[in-house]
Amino acid sequence: MSLEWFDRVSSELQEHLESICEKYDQVGHMSIDRGAKHPRIEFFVLTEDEDRDYFCTLFFDPHNEEFYFETFDLEFEQTSRTLLSDIEDIIDAVHETFHDYMNDDELDEGYEAKTVDEQAEYFVEDDDIFEEIDVEWETPEVTAFQYEDEVEVTYQFGIVEETGDGVLRRINRIKTDDDDLIEDETNFIFSKEEASTIIAMIASHMDSLSEFDL
Repeated sequence: MSLEWFDRVSSELQEHLESICEKYDQVGHMSIDRGAKHPRIEFFVLTEDEDRDYFCTLFFDPHNEEFYFETFDLEFEQTSRTLLSDIEDIIDAVHETFHDYMNDDELDEGYEAKTVDEQAEYFVEDDDIFEEIDVEWETPEVTAFQYEDEVEVTYQFGIVEETGDGVLRRINRIKTDDDDLIEDETNFIFSKEEASTIIAMIASHMDSLSEFDL
């Protein structure tokens, strides 16, 4: 398995989209999640409240070294996977999805986006794609940081039952001035092969980290 193709596309995609679409250049953003079993690139715009409103997710299959989109057919209640063979197909698909999201039927002058059907090589049905992942938690929540009764950060380690991958769940709890409790949960999924690399990278850079400053 290799992430070379994923990294190459990730490094070039934002620049390409900005160059061919003025509207995307103004409001479009993307984030990269390289740690998932199938790494993904998510595209979003920022709302007035600075929240992220996602309009497209691009997945990468590292085993087959293929990018794909997933769409859900409400009529047949099935998920279809659309493969994208090269970066031009990827750019076209994201660009079209962006304009669909913006309710703009007219694309930039001189640029014609391909439809999803034109880009598809084949479709894979997966009825279980939206089911919640079953995780067997191996540890209770462990407090990593706590500041009085205002801030608490906990971690919990588990195993994805279907794949055997590891899951690290981080929960950040913050109490506001009005005594409201805000919880922010993040889950990081990784394979056994990745675990030793992650541990080694963190251990070798511990001295470079700064302590929590409140």
